[in-house]
Amino acid sequence: MAGKELQLVAVGSVSAALLRDLEAPIQQVLGVGTYLGKVNLGTPNYAFNKDRNQYHTTAIMRRLLTIRDAGSLNIMGVTDGDLFTPDTPFVFGEADRDSHVSLLSLFRIKGENEAARRRVAVEAVHLAGHLVGLSYCEDPRCIMSLATSLAEADRRQMQLCNNCRNELARIRRV
Repeated sequence: MAGKELQLVAVGSVSAALLRDLEAPIQQVLGVGTYLGKVNLGTPNYAFNKDRNQYHTTAIMRRLLTIRDAGSLNIMGVTDGDLFTPDTPFVFGEADRDSHVSLLSLFRIKGENEAARRRVAVEAVHLAGHLVGLSYCEDPRCIMSLATSLAEADRRQMQLCNNCRNELARIRRV
């Protein structure tokens, strides 16, 4: 699909430069055009759970929907806060295909080294993959495989496996 499909939005103190670094990997692996949203969200205090010392993904994702540009098919927030869903101790990110919104946390994968930058890019592509319709993959090297630890995240390659590549092609034809 031509054009800009994915609006990237900073949540908290995430830099525009970091968001721009995510554009190329998403485009290269998925063929999804991205752009930086004009509106950013501040620190999501409304989503903070003081008992867990973390931010609830659903509350932030709902807020992201209110700032999605009219022409954008999908929106991805990127935050420096630690995220959770009720049944997990933490998540690197979450995506909701139905509402076309995702949220990526840098908290557990951030850093200044190349490995951290790669993790952030891989997780961003993974979440964008869900937004365009891809499911989790059983191949641990595929970018669409589930990662619940840094070791699992590092095992993923910056590419789709053959099955996921074929599924993406099928989705794009529909």
